[in-house]
Amino acid sequence: MIRNAEIGGVAHQDVRIANGRIVTVGAALPSNPNEPVHDAAGGALLPGLHDHHLHLFALAAQAVSVACGPPDVTTEAALVETLRNAPPSDDSWLRGVGYHESVAGPLDRARLDAWLPDRPARIQHRSGSLWILNSAALDRVCAGTAPPTGAERDARGHLDGRLFRLDAWLQERLAASPPTLEAVGRRLARCGVTGVTDASATNDAARSAELARRQDTGEFPQRLRIMGDDSVEGFGSERCAPGERKILLDEARLPPFEAFVATARRAHERDRAVAVHCVTRTELVFCIAGLQEAGSHPGDRIEHAAVAPPEVVDAVAAAGLRVVTQPHFLAERGEQYRVDVPAKDQPWLYRAAGWHAAGVPLAAGSDAPFGGPDPWRSMRAAVERRSASGSVFDASEALSPEAALALFMTPLDAPGGEARRIEVDAPADLCLLDRPWRAARERLSTDDVAATWCAGRRVHPAP
Repeated sequence: MIRNAEIGGVAHQDVRIANGRIVTVGAALPSNPNEPVHDAAGGALLPGLHDHHLHLFALAAQAVSVACGPPDVTTEAALVETLRNAPPSDDSWLRGVGYHESVAGPLDRARLDAWLPDRPARIQHRSGSLWILNSAALDRVCAGTAPPTGAERDARGHLDGRLFRLDAWLQERLAASPPTLEAVGRRLARCGVTGVTDASATNDAARSAELARRQDTGEFPQRLRIMGDDSVEGFGSERCAPGERKILLDEARLPPFEAFVATARRAHERDRAVAVHCVTRTELVFCIAGLQEAGSHPGDRIEHAAVAPPEVVDAVAAAGLRVVTQPHFLAERGEQYRVDVPAKDQPWLYRAAGWHAAGVPLAAGSDAPFGGPDPWRSMRAAVERRSASGSVFDASEALSPEAALALFMTPLDAPGGEARRIEVDAPADLCLLDRPWRAARERLSTDDVAATWCAGRRVHPAP
């Protein structure tokens, strides 16, 4: 029993949970013998938050990685010091993450060799699309084989250490076991997150089955939806489901138009929606044209939609697509956007109110570890639309606190749809705040999360 909670603005409400579901909601409910009781002390009780786009194993690996970019590392001297002083690892490798060219310009194997000649090192770009390896690392992963297309070469035809979109190949060559998800589950529970969509394009039958197994054993308590390639299938669990067919678009390496259309049609024929990674204006236009040709599926969605001018917003609405965005990137990367993004596109960065006005279903995901995994920070960014220094990105796109919360309230299989509610027979995936909503809406802070339940089991604070 959860007693004395505020639900939908109504105070002094009680909620009884049994067998992972809500069985009764009302005021002054009678207690059952030996029934555990949690006093909400007037705090707002919400459906647990859903992160509609993240990457679980990459987020887990972040804990054993070295930060190589902003805000932790901002200069070449600081990067060199960080690499040389990185603590030893069990496998001798150095794994760096978060690099951006603002630190020391473009990286390749030659520059990494000058700084770290002996220890094998791989550094991931902040976008997640590129790994840079030094010679010691290349020698290990290329032993007995040559990397496939996506491995860049210098003017002489030699590998320069830059591996573009080769995560799956690199994982196979490293032959490393996926990291534990226990700490990730606890971290998300601390934020009130009870469900996630793993949006990794590298998910195949084996990797998705491994994710499902981690959840089934209780290592990862949150509800789980898994995107991936054509081989991702069902898992026989209410709390773990296959998700959309993930398609990556990169403006510099767009696939043949006919191939994109064929991939979308193949998914639709299996009653499976597609989720298309679109960051630039060009990628978004390409995607819309391709889905117009392939035909639509009610669940088709755009991931990121980072740059969306009005004419593209109208086209997305006309195509009946959903959008899953990351408003917190304005807070985390806003200063660099002012430098990197053309001025004409800056008003259209990570829009929110504009999507609502066009009638496009809108939800949010953290893209962790490429963005911070705190949904409350993302909500604040959707309300404030400020960079770290206070620079505002088109205030007309700002949301109310209630609309920002709703970005994380919709079902995993219908992002941007009708918000979930606390009602009888709903799953007991719950987030309790330590104060009423009228106070919490002014802060939108993880610090206000008092308790989290997944399928009726309290996962924060840990029992």
